[in-house]
Amino acid sequence: MNIIVFFIDDLGWTDLGCYGSDLYETPNIDKLAKEGKRFSQAYAACTVCSPSRAALMTGKYPARLHLTDWIKGHKRQHALLKVPDWQMYLDTTETTIANVLKDKGYATAIFGKWHLGDDPSYWPDHQGFDLNVGGYKWGQPGSYFFPYIREKSGMVAPPGLKEGKPGEYLTYRLTDEAIHFIKGHKEQPFFIYFPHYAVHTPLQAPDSLTEYYESKIKPDMRHRKAVYAAMIHAVDQSVGKVMSTLKEEGLEGKTAVFFTSDNGGLVLWSITDNYPLRAGKGSVYEGGVRVPFIAKVPGMTEANSICHEPIITMDLFPTVLSIAGAHIPINDGKDLSNILAGNDADLNRNSIFWHYPHYHPGGATPYSAIRKGNFRLIEFFEDSHLELYNLGNDIGETNDLSEQQPEKVGELYNDLKTWQKEVNAQLPTKNPESQESGVATIGSSIE
Repeated sequence: MNIIVFFIDDLGWTDLGCYGSDLYETPNIDKLAKEGKRFSQAYAACTVCSPSRAALMTGKYPARLHLTDWIKGHKRQHALLKVPDWQMYLDTTETTIANVLKDKGYATAIFGKWHLGDDPSYWPDHQGFDLNVGGYKWGQPGSYFFPYIREKSGMVAPPGLKEGKPGEYLTYRLTDEAIHFIKGHKEQPFFIYFPHYAVHTPLQAPDSLTEYYESKIKPDMRHRKAVYAAMIHAVDQSVGKVMSTLKEEGLEGKTAVFFTSDNGGLVLWSITDNYPLRAGKGSVYEGGVRVPFIAKVPGMTEANSICHEPIITMDLFPTVLSIAGAHIPINDGKDLSNILAGNDADLNRNSIFWHYPHYHPGGATPYSAIRKGNFRLIEFFEDSHLELYNLGNDIGETNDLSEQQPEKVGELYNDLKTWQKEVNAQLPTKNPESQESGVATIGSSIE
């Protein structure tokens, strides 16, 4: 079985037609959902990009890897807390999904963003990928138009993209490169990791698409950013072209396709709107981590089906390797094969966790969180206060139940503390250089 994983950058939970957008048109991705399975409660491993990418590659929680923020993160010298000395690269001693599949005889390729280390020794070429087009240290392009750099910025063009035509659009160029790879490797199994740079800033798209959405926006719409809509449209076109190529080459019936995002949609500068979720990328709340997730696996997924089981980025690791019939190294994910096949299987997972001991302009201060059943508990490290939400009837996290349900708080908090110890999660410490008001009190009276 061939494997393709689309990993879109900053795509929010409602940023697709099949997830409820009132502006963005995504007919090809919607078609993928109709032909496969759509997940309503899928989560990214982190509220920002690099940790989620490392989680996908290794199947491990970012906290276990000590890779807990985007590289290089935000610096807040005078914040209440000092963030830990976290790892700013994916160590090559880790076993990646590409390592395993390459050993299995797969041709492996990445088309797009890597952002897992500044030094070239940590780039895809050294992490199991035969071909690297676009993956290096930068987390966003200088420009989405060739030569894909900002003038006088010191940036260089991404690997494999130094040559190009004036005005060509990055989303389309990466798609053409992926299609070329598919046609050249149709006689052997292949793994394509397709982490589009889109829809990350800078917001840039072909004029014709942007103008189309400018004419479509109405005052009562939640989604109202035309250029962002155009970027999503281009990603949808990319998915459509790849799927058409698979069909034309006779590969559609033996290629598993997964589509998801690295974190919630960016709500800063009113780029998108994740309603009914609270906040967005870089926040502690659902809007920062709940994402679209679609899977189409021939012979396994039932067409036009929906799954409400909570899943998370790391689950792709064992799932993909299981579908490929490959050895599955120890990891934190859960094999979704039975769920993809329509079985009401128990994932045998009690809870899922997040750990972000950092600050972010999206609203996050250092925090940890746990989801167990419908309940989500958030631990805020600056003042050790806890918030509890029942997502079953409060998806927008508007009603903090921590004072009303102290027993549930204690249960989830103890589970969270146990998990932090298990993965050796790095914690923030009091900052001696802090110039902010308030008192940092690491730890809590609840044990």
